[in-house]
Amino acid sequence: MKRTRTTLAVLCAALLAVPAAAGERDLKQAELTQLRERIGSLRQALDETKGRFSTARKDLRDTERRIGRLVRNIRSLDADIAGQRKRLDRLTAEQRALRASIDTQRAHLAAQVRASHAMGRQEYLKLVLNQEDPAALGRVLVYYDYMNRARAGRIGKLQQDVQRLDALGVTLNSETERLAALRVDRAAELKALETDRRQRSVLVAKLRQEVATKDERLRHLLADERDLVRLLQGLADAIDDLPATAGQPFAKSRGRLPWPTRGRVAAAFGSDRAYGRLRWQGMLIRADQGQEVKAVSHGRVAFAEWLRGYGLLVIIDHGDGYMSLYGHNQSVLAEVGDWVQAGQLIATVGDSGGSDHAGLYFEIRHNGKPLDPAKWVLARR
Repeated sequence: MKRTRTTLAVLCAALLAVPAAAGERDLKQAELTQLRERIGSLRQALDETKGRFSTARKDLRDTERRIGRLVRNIRSLDADIAGQRKRLDRLTAEQRALRASIDTQRAHLAAQVRASHAMGRQEYLKLVLNQEDPAALGRVLVYYDYMNRARAGRIGKLQQDVQRLDALGVTLNSETERLAALRVDRAAELKALETDRRQRSVLVAKLRQEVATKDERLRHLLADERDLVRLLQGLADAIDDLPATAGQPFAKSRGRLPWPTRGRVAAAFGSDRAYGRLRWQGMLIRADQGQEVKAVSHGRVAFAEWLRGYGLLVIIDHGDGYMSLYGHNQSVLAEVGDWVQAGQLIATVGDSGGSDHAGLYFEIRHNGKPLDPAKWVLARR
C-alpha cells in the first residue's frame, strides 16, 4: 500500500509539472512580447520627434531599413542555396554509389550465368541419370540449388538498386529545380538592393546639403546624441524588471572582450568629433561593407532598429547596467529579446545613418555613462 501511495504521488507531481512548464514558457513569451511592445513605443516616440526629422532623413531611414531587410533575405537565401548544393552533392554521390553497386551486381550475375553455361545442362542431366554415386548426386544438386538461389538474390538486389536509382533521379531533378528557383529569388533581391542603394546615395547627398554649415552639422550631431541618451534611459526602464543575464559578470571581462569586427580604428574614444564641442563616445572601426559584426559578450538584445545618426543599431544588455552598442550596420541579424553569446553574429558592417564610409560604431556604457571600449577589448599586437 505504501509503495502504491508513493507511486501515485510521483505520478501526480509529474502531471502537475507539465502545465507548470507550459505556464513558465507562456510567461517568458508574455515578458518578451511586453518588452518588444515597450521598445516599439520608445522607438516610435523617437521617430515622431518634431522639428528635427527632415523628409530626407525619413526617406533615408525607410530606405536603409529596406536595405537591411534585403541583405538579411539575401544572406538567408545564400545559406539555403549552400545547403541545397550540399544536399545535391550528397545525392549525386549516392547516385554514383548506386550505379557502381548496379554495375557490380550485373558483373556478378554475368559471371554466374557464364559459370552455369560452362558446366552445361547436359552435365546436370548426366549426373541425375547416373545412379552409381548418390552422395555425389546430392552434393551437385545442393550446389545447383545454391547457384540458382544466389542468382535469384542478385537479380532481386539489382532490381531494388535500379528502382532506388530511378527514385533518386526524380529527387535530384526536384532539388535542382528548387535550387534554380532560389537563385532566381536571390537575383531579384539583389536587383531590388541595388535600386535601394542608388536611392540611398541620392538621399545622403540631400542630407549633406541640409547640414552644409558647421553650426547645422553640430546641431544635428548633438540632437543625435540626445536621442541616443533618451533611448538608453528608456531601455534601462524597459528591461529593469527582466531576469538578469546568466554567466560571468560583464565587469570581470575588462580587457578581455573580443573585438566586434575586424578593421582599423578611425576614431578613438574621447577624440574630437565636431569642432572641439563634441567628442566620440565610442570608437569608429573602418571595415568592409557586409563584414560580420559579433557580440562581445553574452547578453540580451535590447534594441535592433534604425536610430537617427546611428543607422541600423543593435544594443545588447549585459546586466548590472552594462550595455554594448553597434551602429551604422548594413543589416541587423538579431531581434529584440534574443539571448546572444560572445562571438555570436548579430549584424553586418554598413554605412547606414548617413555615414560616408562603411564601418562599425562601437560603444560600451555603464548606467548610461560611456566607457572607453579600447580598455575593454583585447589589446591588439
